[in-house]
Amino acid sequence: MSGIFSRLGSVFRSGRKDPLGLIVNPRPLSYETARDLASHADPEIRRRLAARADLPQEILYFLAADPVPMVRREIAANTAAPAQADYHLAGDTDPSVRSDLAQKIAQLAPGLSADEQDRLRRITYDTLQLLARDQITRVRKILADALKDVADAPPQVIRQLAHDSELAVASPVLEFSPVLTDEDLLEIISGTPVSGTLSAISRRRVVGAAVADGIARTDDIDAIAVLLGNPRAQIREETLDHLLDRAPDIELWHSPLVSRPQLSARTATRLARFVADNLLRVLDQRQDLDVETKTAVAAAVRRRVEDGGADMVAFRKTGPQSSAAAPEVLAERAAQAVGGAGRLTDKVVMEALTLNDDDFVVHALALASEMSVNRVSKIVATQSAKGIVALAWKCGLSMTTAVALQTRLGRIPPVDVLYPRPGTKAFPMTHEEMVWQLDFFASMVGEAGR
Repeated sequence: MSGIFSRLGSVFRSGRKDPLGLIVNPRPLSYETARDLASHADPEIRRRLAARADLPQEILYFLAADPVPMVRREIAANTAAPAQADYHLAGDTDPSVRSDLAQKIAQLAPGLSADEQDRLRRITYDTLQLLARDQITRVRKILADALKDVADAPPQVIRQLAHDSELAVASPVLEFSPVLTDEDLLEIISGTPVSGTLSAISRRRVVGAAVADGIARTDDIDAIAVLLGNPRAQIREETLDHLLDRAPDIELWHSPLVSRPQLSARTATRLARFVADNLLRVLDQRQDLDVETKTAVAAAVRRRVEDGGADMVAFRKTGPQSSAAAPEVLAERAAQAVGGAGRLTDKVVMEALTLNDDDFVVHALALASEMSVNRVSKIVATQSAKGIVALAWKCGLSMTTAVALQTRLGRIPPVDVLYPRPGTKAFPMTHEEMVWQLDFFASMVGEAGR
């Protein structure tokens, strides 16, 4: 057998085809040969062996305890590995081994349950539970991403992931999993969820009335804005009334409220009393309102306009502030906004976004970031969440404003928005990543970076 090992070692060193068929065109191995190769001194030989699906189960289980991580990774990814080997690897000291195992076990998860009678399926379920509680976020996230839209994923595992303390793990399941019931979601809402959890629930394809009520009763302004912007969220009229009581002082809710489908006459009339002129115009021009609602809104709009000293004809002809402003006027206003305080402030940007004054925002961002309007416009036009976040960072704005820039200026869907790092207000990218983003858009418009 030592002669075989010697020839095999020389094959790996030279790159020639191996006589045992271990590497190229694998041939069946005898039990004795496989057993001896599993103890070979060369870890590359053991790694190649571990990748094979035609080995006896006890050989694969033996290799699951190999001292070299790359060998154990092959076993973790090998679908022929016995359930006992998988359970053993779920406690492996190397995170990469557990990550590879998570990817494989997630494929076996559908249909598994806590009361499995079959011993091997029960071991697989227990392995899945261990991985769902893994101390490394990446391992749990692999499971969450793989199981987020699986209809027959194990409910206990899905609930474990939904309650995870890391948003990167919980969010995919909360947003997409059909396994979670309204009762599950309400339990999470009534607890102490991490930042971003309620927004993930608010983005679900369908949000039931009870869940919408639960979110509406919280103080999570961002999550409620996402809920209001979700056309499939079933928000009761009384719940909407409760939100309208708070809405005049929360500008983030105004635009999604005005765009809500099936507005009642009472709701639309209340909105007409406090939303900004540009949103008042949107409300006035909606074509989907019934006659009663349209009449009530028209009367409220007329009172608002006339009380302001204007007439309806002029009101309906005048577009948002930005559309009529010449570039030189926008540049002058931007210079005043940036120069007055030494830098662009979050308040100035948020007020302009509320007024849909997009062109001004673009000019102000360009001036504050010391970049061309062309480059800033390209970032916005491509709806790049990372690019807009990097731009906000360059301008010295907060991550809260960066989120608003993504949704209102970039028109980025909530599901694609970048949020602060979980539990913080910090930017979700590194300094190097944001610089790279800005340089990338510089190259897109033919400019030098930085």
